[in-house]
Amino acid sequence: MARDPGRVAELEGAETAAGDLRDADSLARAVRGCSMVYHAAADYRLWARHGEELYQSNVDGTRNILRAAREAGVERVVYTSTVGCIGIPSGGIGDETVPVALESMAGAYKRSKFLAEQTALSFAEEGFPVVIVNPTAPVGDHDRKPTPTGKIIVDFLRGKMPAYVDTGLNLVDARDTARGHLLAAEKGKPGERYILGCENLTLKEILERLARLAGAPAPRIQVPYGVAYLAGVCSTAWAMVTGTEPRAPLDGVRMARKKMFVTWEKARNELGFTPGPVDGALGQAIQWFRANGYVA
Repeated sequence: MARDPGRVAELEGAETAAGDLRDADSLARAVRGCSMVYHAAADYRLWARHGEELYQSNVDGTRNILRAAREAGVERVVYTSTVGCIGIPSGGIGDETVPVALESMAGAYKRSKFLAEQTALSFAEEGFPVVIVNPTAPVGDHDRKPTPTGKIIVDFLRGKMPAYVDTGLNLVDARDTARGHLLAAEKGKPGERYILGCENLTLKEILERLARLAGAPAPRIQVPYGVAYLAGVCSTAWAMVTGTEPRAPLDGVRMARKKMFVTWEKARNELGFTPGPVDGALGQAIQWFRANGYVA
């Protein structure tokens, strides 16, 4: 399903449907006759001039599509949440059991995704078979926008990352994320969450890998968090004036204060999820961005 089915022309042989998460009637038409629904759509932005847009797509849209699927008699839904909804203990590794609350979500994107996940869980509690997956930071080719994760790669390739902050992400090959969705549909338990991740890496380590794969120098300067925060305040304030995306979204800087290191042991044990190393995905992303005009 896409707002413009012409944009998914590369999916040869796939039947497409026009739809929008904010249009309940279009969702009812899209799920008619389906036995399985994968709800992987979201408004994935770390900055928006009108933050309510993220809630309309992520929270209201999730409720809309789950209602449509339930009314259409869909047998199972796999809902794509995010690792941002996983609790991370101080200085430790997060998993599906760590308590987390809305108050700890930084920014409209994470708050909207947290509320959307709660919506999915409430449908599961009412007896509708919804399985939740929490991908970490998928990397690979065909990241068209690009996503905030892909933007790290693009900015590095453009030479726009002269420095870095002390943060960390869990990276996973986008193809492994897709396989994890299929496994969740086959083996996942309704109402359960499954982290789909692979390698915990600091931002410094990610940039060093990109440097090796791209044949370019890695930044050597680590910026203190306070400096990054000030840059985020100024960049985001200017974006609100101009309407253009900030170079350093303040919400992104806030998220960077915590290393998003997690374990995917539950998905391995219950789903048979076995992701491979992410270097191949990083290399594919570099090659695709270069071949498609993202880098001069």
